[in-house]
Amino acid sequence: MQFPAGWEKAKKIKYEQGYTKPAPRDFVGEGPLTQPEALALYDFTQAHNFGLTISYHTQGKEIYWNFQNINPPKGYEIGQEFAKISGYALTEVPYNSSFAGYKDWFIQNYNKPSYTIEAGIGENPLPISQLEEIYNDNEGILAYGMN
Repeated sequence: MQFPAGWEKAKKIKYEQGYTKPAPRDFVGEGPLTQPEALALYDFTQAHNFGLTISYHTQGKEIYWNFQNINPPKGYEIGQEFAKISGYALTEVPYNSSFAGYKDWFIQNYNKPSYTIEAGIGENPLPISQLEEIYNDNEGILAYGMN
């Protein structure tokens, strides 16, 4: 949640929810790309010509595929294949979570497909007992995404 794709809106939403300082989740930082890991991913992405990206989170067995009203070419179709392969639902990101993510920035800047896969379901951190199921659900996504 540190990427320059609606970061100001993400800050407003998360601050209203009480996430105003560093915490295990939902803190957006002091500005876009202020943390070294976000900046490293940003720089790495700019140095390569990726056809699509896949980000992993854990919660909900869902696949998020668009950013606001930007629907990159083949983004929905590839997302449908990912859903069919994994059994996860292809869905739009809930509004309050739809800003400043890596996927959002990649779609906004490159107009290429990008996905956030919400693997597993339950209370975070997810139990290790879900690892095999998550792996099996997502192995096909990774293989298909490489093509």
